[in-house]
Amino acid sequence: MERKYAVEQAVRVLPRGIRDRLRQEEDWDTGRWEEVRLRAGRGLFVTDDTGFERPVRLGEKEIFPVTGEDLRQTLELATRSSLQGLTEKLSGGYLPLAGGHRLGIAGTVVLRNGTIQAYRSLSSLNLRIACPAEGMAQPLLSRLIREGRFQSTLILAPPGSGKTTLLRDLIRLLSREGIRVGLADERGEVAALRSGVPQLDVGALTDVMDGCGKGEGILLLLRSMTPDVLAADEITRPEDTRALIQGANCGAALLATAHGTDPDGLQLREAYAPLLQQRLFRYLVTISRTGSQRQIAVQPMPEWRG
Repeated sequence: MERKYAVEQAVRVLPRGIRDRLRQEEDWDTGRWEEVRLRAGRGLFVTDDTGFERPVRLGEKEIFPVTGEDLRQTLELATRSSLQGLTEKLSGGYLPLAGGHRLGIAGTVVLRNGTIQAYRSLSSLNLRIACPAEGMAQPLLSRLIREGRFQSTLILAPPGSGKTTLLRDLIRLLSREGIRVGLADERGEVAALRSGVPQLDVGALTDVMDGCGKGEGILLLLRSMTPDVLAADEITRPEDTRALIQGANCGAALLATAHGTDPDGLQLREAYAPLLQQRLFRYLVTISRTGSQRQIAVQPMPEWRG
Protein backbone atom coordinates (compact mmCIF):
# COMPACT_ATOMS: atom_id res chain seq x y z
CA MET A 1 0.00 0.00 0.00
CA GLU A 2 1.40 3.40 -0.96
CA ARG A 3 1.85 5.84 1.89
CA LYS A 4 -0.35 8.47 0.22
CA TYR A 5 -3.14 5.94 -0.24
CA ALA A 6 -2.82 4.92 3.43
CA VAL A 7 -3.39 8.53 4.50
CA GLU A 8 -6.34 8.93 2.12
CA GLN A 9 -7.89 5.72 3.41
CA ALA A 10 -7.41 6.60 7.07
CA VAL A 11 -8.96 10.09 6.93
CA ARG A 12 -12.22 8.72 5.54
CA VAL A 13 -13.42 8.37 9.13
CA LEU A 14 -13.12 12.15 9.67
CA PRO A 15 -15.98 14.63 9.05
CA ARG A 16 -16.04 16.10 5.55
CA GLY A 17 -15.02 19.61 6.62
CA ILE A 18 -11.89 18.31 8.36
CA ARG A 19 -11.01 16.02 5.44
CA ASP A 20 -11.33 18.89 2.99
CA ARG A 21 -9.08 21.09 5.10
CA LEU A 22 -6.41 18.40 5.42
CA ARG A 23 -6.33 17.95 1.65
CA GLN A 24 -5.37 21.62 1.31
CA GLU A 25 -2.15 21.13 3.32
CA GLU A 26 1.08 21.52 1.33
CA ASP A 27 2.41 18.14 2.48
CA TRP A 28 -0.84 16.23 1.84
CA ASP A 29 0.59 14.57 -1.28
CA THR A 30 3.79 13.37 0.39
CA GLY A 31 2.07 10.68 2.48
CA ARG A 32 4.40 11.45 5.40
CA TRP A 33 1.70 11.81 8.03
CA GLU A 34 1.59 9.23 10.81
CA GLU A 35 -1.12 10.74 13.04
CA VAL A 36 -4.03 13.17 12.84
CA ARG A 37 -5.24 14.44 16.20
CA LEU A 38 -8.55 16.12 16.99
CA ARG A 39 -8.76 17.93 20.32
CA ALA A 40 -12.12 19.39 21.28
CA GLY A 41 -11.89 23.15 21.80
CA ARG A 42 -8.18 23.15 20.91
CA GLY A 43 -7.99 22.24 17.27
CA LEU A 44 -6.61 19.97 14.57
CA PHE A 45 -3.01 18.67 14.51
CA VAL A 46 -0.90 16.35 12.32
CA THR A 47 2.28 14.42 13.13
CA ASP A 48 4.71 13.54 10.34
CA ASP A 49 7.34 10.82 10.08
CA THR A 50 9.84 12.88 12.08
CA GLY A 51 7.55 12.67 15.12
CA PHE A 52 6.91 16.44 14.99
CA GLU A 53 3.32 17.48 15.76
CA ARG A 54 2.08 20.76 14.28
CA PRO A 55 -1.27 22.54 14.17
CA VAL A 56 -3.38 22.79 11.04
CA ARG A 57 -4.37 26.43 10.70
CA LEU A 58 -7.56 28.12 9.54
CA GLY A 59 -5.78 31.36 8.78
CA GLU A 60 -2.29 32.65 9.41
CA LYS A 61 -2.59 32.32 13.18
CA GLU A 62 -5.84 30.59 14.16
CA ILE A 63 -5.76 26.81 14.56
CA PHE A 64 -8.47 24.98 12.61
CA PRO A 65 -11.28 24.54 15.15
CA VAL A 66 -12.48 21.15 16.37
CA THR A 67 -15.65 20.70 18.41
CA GLY A 68 -17.08 17.94 20.51
CA GLU A 69 -19.55 17.33 17.69
CA ASP A 70 -16.64 16.70 15.30
CA LEU A 71 -15.34 14.04 17.66
CA ARG A 72 -18.78 12.45 17.98
CA GLN A 73 -19.21 12.36 14.19
CA THR A 74 -15.76 10.81 13.77
CA LEU A 75 -16.61 8.05 16.21
CA GLU A 76 -19.90 7.41 14.40
CA LEU A 77 -18.11 7.20 11.06
CA ALA A 78 -15.48 4.89 12.52
CA THR A 79 -18.08 2.54 14.00
CA ARG A 80 -20.67 2.95 11.23
CA SER A 81 -23.01 4.52 13.78
CA SER A 82 -22.96 1.45 16.03
CA LEU A 83 -20.97 0.84 19.22
CA GLN A 84 -22.60 -2.54 19.82
CA GLY A 85 -20.08 -5.32 20.30
CA LEU A 86 -17.21 -2.87 20.69
CA THR A 87 -17.03 -2.81 24.49
CA GLU A 88 -13.89 -4.95 24.64
CA LYS A 89 -12.13 -2.83 22.02
CA LEU A 90 -13.19 0.42 23.67
CA SER A 91 -11.78 -0.84 26.96
CA GLY A 92 -8.35 -0.60 25.38
CA GLY A 93 -8.89 3.08 24.55
CA TYR A 94 -8.93 2.69 20.77
CA LEU A 95 -10.88 1.33 17.82
CA PRO A 96 -9.25 -0.72 15.03
CA LEU A 97 -10.13 0.56 11.56
CA ALA A 98 -10.11 -0.89 8.05
CA GLY A 99 -6.64 -1.00 6.56
CA GLY A 100 -4.91 -1.50 9.90
CA HIS A 101 -5.40 2.09 11.02
CA ARG A 102 -6.34 2.86 14.63
CA LEU A 103 -8.43 5.52 16.36
CA GLY A 104 -7.24 6.36 19.87
CA ILE A 105 -9.84 7.81 22.24
CA ALA A 106 -9.52 10.05 25.29
CA GLY A 107 -12.28 11.55 27.43
CA THR A 108 -14.57 10.80 30.37
CA VAL A 109 -15.27 7.08 30.66
CA VAL A 110 -18.11 5.02 32.15
CA LEU A 111 -16.68 2.17 34.22
CA ARG A 112 -18.40 -1.05 35.22
CA ASN A 113 -16.51 -3.56 37.36
CA GLY A 114 -13.31 -1.72 36.53
CA THR A 115 -13.84 -2.02 32.76
CA ILE A 116 -14.59 0.80 30.32
CA GLN A 117 -18.14 0.33 29.03
CA ALA A 118 -18.58 3.65 27.21
CA TYR A 119 -17.39 7.23 26.93
CA ARG A 120 -19.60 9.85 28.56
CA SER A 121 -17.78 12.62 26.70
CA LEU A 122 -14.88 12.79 24.24
CA SER A 123 -11.85 15.02 24.68
CA SER A 124 -9.39 13.90 21.99
CA LEU A 125 -9.12 11.46 19.10
CA ASN A 126 -5.86 10.25 17.60
CA LEU A 127 -6.04 8.74 14.12
CA ARG A 128 -2.91 6.56 13.78
CA ILE A 129 -2.13 5.82 10.14
CA ALA A 130 -0.76 2.41 9.22
CA CYS A 131 2.05 2.96 6.73
CA PRO A 132 3.70 -0.30 5.59
CA ALA A 133 7.40 -0.06 4.78
CA GLU A 134 8.29 -3.04 2.61
CA GLY A 135 11.92 -4.04 2.93
CA MET A 136 12.33 -2.49 6.39
CA ALA A 137 13.16 -5.92 7.86
CA GLN A 138 15.34 -7.16 5.01
CA PRO A 139 18.69 -6.42 6.76
CA LEU A 140 17.59 -8.60 9.71
CA LEU A 141 17.05 -11.85 7.85
CA SER A 142 20.67 -13.01 7.70
CA ARG A 143 20.91 -12.66 11.49
CA LEU A 144 17.55 -14.18 12.39
CA ILE A 145 17.36 -17.16 10.02
CA ARG A 146 19.86 -19.96 10.57
CA GLU A 147 19.88 -23.09 8.38
CA GLY A 148 16.40 -22.26 7.14
CA ARG A 149 14.93 -21.85 10.63
CA PHE A 150 13.85 -18.58 12.17
CA GLN A 151 15.35 -17.86 15.60
CA SER A 152 12.86 -16.68 18.23
CA THR A 153 12.98 -12.88 18.42
CA LEU A 154 11.55 -10.07 20.54
CA ILE A 155 11.19 -6.56 19.08
CA LEU A 156 11.57 -3.84 21.75
CA ALA A 157 10.91 -0.16 21.04
CA PRO A 158 9.05 2.90 22.38
CA PRO A 159 5.50 3.70 21.23
CA GLY A 160 5.33 5.18 17.75
CA SER A 161 8.74 3.92 16.67
CA GLY A 162 7.52 1.37 14.14
CA LYS A 163 7.32 -1.95 16.04
CA THR A 164 4.16 -3.10 14.31
CA THR A 165 5.44 -1.99 10.90
CA LEU A 166 8.68 -3.94 11.41
CA LEU A 167 6.76 -6.98 12.71
CA ARG A 168 4.52 -6.98 9.63
CA ASP A 169 7.41 -6.71 7.21
CA LEU A 170 9.38 -9.43 8.98
CA ILE A 171 6.37 -11.75 8.80
CA ARG A 172 6.03 -10.98 5.08
CA LEU A 173 9.68 -11.77 4.44
CA LEU A 174 9.56 -14.99 6.48
CA SER A 175 6.64 -16.13 4.35
CA ARG A 176 8.63 -15.33 1.21
CA GLU A 177 11.43 -17.55 2.57
CA GLY A 178 9.03 -20.50 2.74
CA ILE A 179 8.47 -20.25 6.51
CA ARG A 180 4.88 -20.70 7.73
CA VAL A 181 3.78 -18.01 10.19
CA GLY A 182 0.76 -18.15 12.49
CA LEU A 183 -0.23 -14.56 13.38
CA ALA A 184 -2.46 -13.84 16.38
CA ASP A 185 -3.72 -10.40 15.30
CA GLU A 186 -6.06 -9.56 18.16
CA ARG A 187 -6.53 -5.89 17.21
CA GLY A 188 -6.41 -6.33 13.45
CA GLU A 189 -3.48 -3.94 13.15
CA VAL A 190 -0.94 -6.25 11.55
CA ALA A 191 -2.86 -7.97 8.75
CA ALA A 192 -6.17 -6.03 8.81
CA LEU A 193 -8.38 -8.93 7.70
CA ARG A 194 -11.48 -8.03 5.71
CA SER A 195 -13.76 -10.92 4.67
CA GLY A 196 -10.85 -13.19 5.52
CA VAL A 197 -8.36 -11.45 3.20
CA PRO A 198 -5.43 -9.45 4.69
CA GLN A 199 -5.55 -5.83 3.57
CA LEU A 200 -1.89 -5.43 4.54
CA ASP A 201 0.74 -7.74 3.04
CA VAL A 202 1.80 -10.43 5.51
CA GLY A 203 2.80 -12.99 2.90
CA ALA A 204 1.15 -15.97 1.24
CA LEU A 205 2.29 -18.48 3.90
CA THR A 206 0.84 -16.56 6.86
CA ASP A 207 -2.32 -17.74 8.62
CA VAL A 208 -4.15 -15.12 10.68
CA MET A 209 -6.47 -15.29 13.68
CA ASP A 210 -8.22 -12.11 14.80
CA GLY A 211 -11.32 -11.24 16.78
CA CYS A 212 -10.02 -13.13 19.82
CA GLY A 213 -7.37 -12.66 22.48
CA LYS A 214 -3.75 -13.26 21.51
CA GLY A 215 -3.41 -16.21 23.86
CA GLU A 216 -6.49 -17.93 22.46
CA GLY A 217 -5.44 -17.12 18.90
CA ILE A 218 -1.94 -18.54 19.43
CA LEU A 219 -3.32 -21.83 20.75
CA LEU A 220 -5.85 -22.12 17.92
CA LEU A 221 -3.12 -21.53 15.33
CA LEU A 222 -0.84 -24.03 17.05
CA ARG A 223 -3.52 -26.72 16.97
CA SER A 224 -4.86 -26.13 13.48
CA MET A 225 -2.19 -24.53 11.27
CA THR A 226 1.14 -26.17 12.31
CA PRO A 227 3.08 -22.89 12.11
CA ASP A 228 6.87 -22.73 12.01
CA VAL A 229 6.66 -19.34 13.73
CA LEU A 230 4.04 -17.95 16.12
CA ALA A 231 3.77 -14.15 15.92
CA ALA A 232 1.91 -11.60 18.05
CA ASP A 233 2.05 -7.86 18.59
CA GLU A 234 2.46 -6.51 22.16
CA ILE A 235 2.19 -9.41 24.58
CA THR A 236 0.53 -7.97 27.68
CA ARG A 237 -1.32 -10.70 29.59
CA PRO A 238 -0.26 -13.87 31.42
CA GLU A 239 -2.51 -16.00 29.20
CA ASP A 240 -0.59 -14.72 26.15
CA THR A 241 2.65 -15.75 27.82
CA ARG A 242 1.38 -19.23 28.66
CA ALA A 243 0.28 -19.73 25.06
CA LEU A 244 3.70 -18.68 23.72
CA ILE A 245 5.45 -21.03 26.15
CA GLN A 246 3.22 -23.89 24.99
CA GLY A 247 4.00 -23.01 21.37
CA ALA A 248 7.75 -22.97 22.03
CA ASN A 249 7.50 -26.34 23.80
CA CYS A 250 5.79 -27.70 20.69
CA GLY A 251 8.69 -26.59 18.51
CA ALA A 252 7.45 -23.29 17.08
CA ALA A 253 9.74 -20.26 16.98
CA LEU A 254 8.38 -17.07 18.55
CA LEU A 255 8.13 -13.51 17.23
CA ALA A 256 6.66 -10.80 19.45
CA THR A 257 6.90 -7.10 20.30
CA ALA A 258 7.10 -5.09 23.51
CA HIS A 259 6.89 -1.42 24.46
CA GLY A 260 10.03 -0.03 26.06
CA THR A 261 13.68 0.87 25.64
CA ASP A 262 15.40 -1.09 28.41
CA PRO A 263 15.54 -4.90 28.13
CA ASP A 264 16.25 -5.16 31.86
CA GLY A 265 12.87 -3.54 32.54
CA LEU A 266 11.10 -6.42 30.81
CA GLN A 267 12.16 -8.73 33.63
CA LEU A 268 9.85 -6.78 35.96
CA ARG A 269 6.78 -7.33 33.78
CA GLU A 270 4.51 -10.23 34.59
CA ALA A 271 3.91 -11.07 30.93
CA TYR A 272 7.56 -11.12 29.87
CA ALA A 273 9.47 -12.41 32.91
CA PRO A 274 8.65 -16.11 32.32
CA LEU A 275 9.60 -15.85 28.64
CA LEU A 276 12.97 -14.30 29.51
CA GLN A 277 13.62 -16.58 32.46
CA GLN A 278 13.17 -19.63 30.23
CA ARG A 279 15.28 -17.97 27.49
CA LEU A 280 12.62 -18.56 24.85
CA PHE A 281 13.83 -15.58 22.80
CA ARG A 282 17.26 -15.89 21.23
CA TYR A 283 17.52 -12.38 19.78
CA LEU A 284 16.44 -8.87 20.74
CA VAL A 285 15.70 -6.29 18.05
CA THR A 286 15.60 -2.63 19.12
CA ILE A 287 14.42 0.43 17.19
CA SER A 288 15.62 3.97 17.83
CA ARG A 289 14.53 7.05 15.95
CA THR A 290 16.26 10.27 14.90
CA GLY A 291 13.87 12.50 12.99
CA SER A 292 12.38 10.45 10.16
CA GLN A 293 15.24 7.93 10.28
CA ARG A 294 14.94 4.67 12.22
CA GLN A 295 17.93 2.66 13.38
CA ILE A 296 17.35 -1.07 13.85
CA ALA A 297 19.80 -3.17 15.85
CA VAL A 298 20.01 -6.90 16.57
CA GLN A 299 21.70 -8.43 19.61
CA PRO A 300 21.58 -11.72 21.50
CA MET A 301 18.91 -11.65 24.17
CA PRO A 302 20.55 -10.48 27.42
CA GLU A 303 20.96 -12.99 30.22
CA TRP A 304 18.18 -13.32 32.81
CA ARG A 305 19.14 -11.40 35.98
CA GLY A 306 16.30 -12.35 38.25
